[in-house]
Amino acid sequence: MKRKFQINGISCGGCVNRVKKVLEALPAVEKTEVFLNPKGATIITMKETLTVDELQKQLDNIEGYTIEEIKK
Repeated sequence: MKRKFQINGISCGGCVNRVKKVLEALPAVEKTEVFLNPKGATIITMKETLTVDELQKQLDNIEGYTIEEIKK
């Protein structure tokens, strides 16, 4: 299942790579697409549903990033 998120704190390609690597370390995450344009837009493909809190806890390992789900 694909869900859309906004990750704040993304400012460069290095940020994209760090965030992608840390989120894809979660077993439930199949694929992560992080974009610079629009800055911080993210699509996460999951094998099982993760909460925003679970994703934020994982992001806290690299500090400086916050995540929120984009609701349609």
